[in-house]
Amino acid sequence: MTSSVVSTDSILAIDIGSITTRVSLFDVVGERYRFIASGSAPTTIAPPFSDIREGIARAIHQLQDITGRVLIGADGALLIPSHPDGTGIDAVAATLSAGPEIKIVAVGLLEDVSLESARNLAATTYAIVTEVVSLNDRRKQDARIDAILRVRPDLVIVAGGIEGGATQSVRKLLEAVGLACFLTPRSQRPQVLFAGNSAIHEEAKESITPIADLHIAPNIRPDIHTEQLTPAQVALSKIFKKARAQQMFGVSDLDQWASGRLMPASTAFGRIVRFLSHIYDPLKGVFGVDVGASSTTIAAALKGKLAMRVFPQLGLGTKLENLLKYISVEQIAYWLADEIPKSSIRDYLYNKAAHPASLPATEEEMALEQALARQIMRAAVAQMMTSLPFEIKGSGGGGLPWLEPILASGRVLSHAPKPGQSLLMLLDGLQPTGITTVILDQNDLLASLGAAAEINPLMVVQVLESHAFLNLGAVIAPVGRARRGTPVIRVQATFEDGSETKTEVKFGAIEVMPLPSGQSAQLHLHPLHRFDVGLGGPGRGGRVRVVGGSLGIIIDARGRPLQLPSDPELRSESLKRWIWALGN
Repeated sequence: MTSSVVSTDSILAIDIGSITTRVSLFDVVGERYRFIASGSAPTTIAPPFSDIREGIARAIHQLQDITGRVLIGADGALLIPSHPDGTGIDAVAATLSAGPEIKIVAVGLLEDVSLESARNLAATTYAIVTEVVSLNDRRKQDARIDAILRVRPDLVIVAGGIEGGATQSVRKLLEAVGLACFLTPRSQRPQVLFAGNSAIHEEAKESITPIADLHIAPNIRPDIHTEQLTPAQVALSKIFKKARAQQMFGVSDLDQWASGRLMPASTAFGRIVRFLSHIYDPLKGVFGVDVGASSTTIAAALKGKLAMRVFPQLGLGTKLENLLKYISVEQIAYWLADEIPKSSIRDYLYNKAAHPASLPATEEEMALEQALARQIMRAAVAQMMTSLPFEIKGSGGGGLPWLEPILASGRVLSHAPKPGQSLLMLLDGLQPTGITTVILDQNDLLASLGAAAEINPLMVVQVLESHAFLNLGAVIAPVGRARRGTPVIRVQATFEDGSETKTEVKFGAIEVMPLPSGQSAQLHLHPLHRFDVGLGGPGRGGRVRVVGGSLGIIIDARGRPLQLPSDPELRSESLKRWIWALGN
């Protein structure tokens, strides 16, 4: 099998989620790469199978039934490469998000410098930091060793010392890590990732390699003002893969099918967001959100610089019983148009945690799931946007900065009964500002394409440009505050056929202007009362060309940060009005 973009035509992407295993087929159709079809099956990491290969085989058999294409031989093995008769595939791309959280001990010199960077690196994968060690904690060396031994981590990340900076203090921390590893039974010893001052790479190898698996990465804090996580993420992906191979049967085989390119789904998702930031408006960032069963991933990129964070505590599946540690019942109820008792909300969370693969069976359950998705996104964005290592221009109005486009993935979004429900969840949960386009990953392909980019980048570009993704529409979100009912923006749209339409939108309302998907229109925006739409400052208007999506042009004039009425009746009325405005 080869990674050549010339010889690799068909790609099978395998994505192992905590609930669902999905396989997607990509191939050439009419001289362009296209998404052909997908198959899915329950993930089989738990008894009675306890082997991810069973779920993969079932998903591939479903894909074969859908396409009529033979992908598995008589011996049960994947047919790689493809054969002249059309059977088989040329390459496999694989992503993985299933499995328990990787337990990490973060080690650094200073809490607000290298230790913070070690935490940020850990946050880019499916992990939880269970202990931190630094010079600031003032514990004696034996207490630091005991702390590491107590939590039994899967991985220790060691950072510290800018390039040309401290070495002696870093050696002392490495000594604690080495002794903790030595005192741990060999079969339970953690892997160690050193991402500190390169001046002591050789010393790290000499002290750690005889005791534990050591991985070396470039310094994640080369100077006091710079944080570079991307090179270390490559090493972190390898460690993740090795840890999962020890935890779950079949991971090593999956990695072999993918020619050693198996990667965390979050890493693949971030890769797509970073790639698109090279293509779109260099003055805006690209944003992605993936609301999954085991975690929520947020990624933002500007001119190729990526910031990404995984929130394993914020998922819609098996961990829901613990979600109330981070999100209150009152916050969930805040988004419900009809009153539901708090006891019923708690019951729903516990029942969903016990049966994470279940689908909403009633309108009440659907409303609860979508309210939960809103609050999960709000919680994730609030944490993410405070730690961006680069600046994306914005209004400072409490929502997201200027972004183009916004990519959204996750079953709760892609499988909503109507596109309007998906968009309203995103508008409420993310609160975009200015002018942007919202793209829905309706086939759950983004992570798979991120993994496939290393094999065939041309295929990825062409699939992204195809109808495999759903453009929900162009969103205009002016930022400002006014009395409810006060006109805040006037919009004049000139369509391709020369016709025109005008509308005036009042504060607190969502208005939709029809624009068929794929067609463009010239908008003349005139914000009132110093509202800001991203065209040069408060009160500044102008012309902009937009492309219509499934919902046309959406003007969200509810202000940022979005504040619902405190009165329950008025809040219910507002929520129902917004749902109605988007065609639900």
